[in-house]
Amino acid sequence: MKFRPCIDLHAGQVKQIIGSTLTDDKQNALTSTSSAVSHENFSTDKPASDYATMYQKDKLTGGHVIMLGAGNQEAAQSALSAYPGGLQIGGGITSSNAQEWIAYGASHVIVTSFVFHNGAIDWERLNSLVSLIGKEKLVLDLSCRRQVGDSDGPYYVVTDRWQTFTNVEVNEGTLAKLGNYCSEFLVHGVENEGKRCGILEDLVESLGKYSPVPVTYAGGVKGMEDLERVKELGGGKVDLTIGSALDCFGGDIKYDDVVAWHKKENP
Repeated sequence: MKFRPCIDLHAGQVKQIIGSTLTDDKQNALTSTSSAVSHENFSTDKPASDYATMYQKDKLTGGHVIMLGAGNQEAAQSALSAYPGGLQIGGGITSSNAQEWIAYGASHVIVTSFVFHNGAIDWERLNSLVSLIGKEKLVLDLSCRRQVGDSDGPYYVVTDRWQTFTNVEVNEGTLAKLGNYCSEFLVHGVENEGKRCGILEDLVESLGKYSPVPVTYAGGVKGMEDLERVKELGGGKVDLTIGSALDCFGGDIKYDDVVAWHKKENP
């Protein structure tokens, strides 16, 4: 199991947000599907490239840069240039720009809305993307949430800044089928993302049990104990991203302690 670092970008700045509050209209936060942030946990003027350099120094691989809306291209490019081949890129990736981002230095592109289109898997788009860059360069983002009021129901892939539900359940069949088209999955537990309220244990357990490819979970980490919990629930097969809870993003968990844990697990 690995710790996977992250750089989330909004309006050109490194930020940490509550995932379920992404909108572009704070007065209509429940219905809007665009990219302003209703609730920020952290924002900094520190360049994205500084975080990338830190991750490179600590030999952390497979981290991701996520562009939340427009105005992030320059910051994202600076991060990729600082750590070429060490970071994945997501946010607005399509067949039209995927090769461009790989040329900028991304190890992989992360895709959600382009493939999960009009509420379903667009197989034509998925096949075109695989033909273009190869499955070894593609990460599918299966970030998901339950329907409102259905606390025990299935998790559905969500798109458009995690506000629009698809008909795609994150389950054994979906993971098995989509695993043929990508090299990894990235899964944000949207309801817990940025809240430091604990991980979605049933989701982590399911990912560890059923994912045929490497998978990274993010969402809700509140303490060092969650690293061990993800390791246990995921059978050592589920990697973990921590954002808002890290001290480098304004949280309480020491980044250096997480790096030390990672190095102990991956000597």
